[in-house]
Amino acid sequence: MSTPAEQSPTSRRSNAPRDLDMASLKALAHPLRVKILNTLSQFGPQTACSLGELLDESSGSTSYHLRQLAKHRLVEEIEGKGTTRERWWQRTPGGINIPSSRSFSSPDMVEAVRLIDRNYAAYRSELLAEFTRYGDDVLDLDWAQASSSGTATLPMNSTQLADYVEKINEYSRTLLDQIKAVGELEGQRAVQIHINAFPILDPRLDAFPEPAEVPTNPTEEQS
Repeated sequence: MSTPAEQSPTSRRSNAPRDLDMASLKALAHPLRVKILNTLSQFGPQTACSLGELLDESSGSTSYHLRQLAKHRLVEEIEGKGTTRERWWQRTPGGINIPSSRSFSSPDMVEAVRLIDRNYAAYRSELLAEFTRYGDDVLDLDWAQASSSGTATLPMNSTQLADYVEKINEYSRTLLDQIKAVGELEGQRAVQIHINAFPILDPRLDAFPEPAEVPTNPTEEQS
């Protein structure tokens, strides 16, 4: 699975997505670090203090995780802005590709990639749920009419799906580059685009893992 990460809304450099190495994947495999990257994408550059307020975390915690992300070029300090006591951070321009967990044989790496995927999926689901619940109440009509949430379900084989995903991604990159080239415009706000394409699991065809047994407490059995 490839997970292209969003770019900072203040960044206009066009950088090709980079594949994360094992060290970077391990560094990103932390729920708060994924939240930090997503928050910088959504709200633009932040300080450790402002991130703490947005994420309900201490500034000491966000400062530590920002430094760890910076070691792997996932975030960067904005030069010339802020002070030594109040540093401003942004997403490093360019997307990132998260490889499939099946690319690794190490159980630790498999779990790291799966954790990153779960955290990104949870964040996307949270944003979509907020939009569907509150969007009509807080957004102007033009934003509501411009938004879309659609689903298409049809039979494909894996070759067709791969071809579809490749063409969608190529067209999406072209459109995004055109939008970025325009620069800042009045009325802009962070917009997140979800293009999900995946095979639907079928319990009639797919062998789901058996749920782990929960050990019983001998003391409870005797009571």
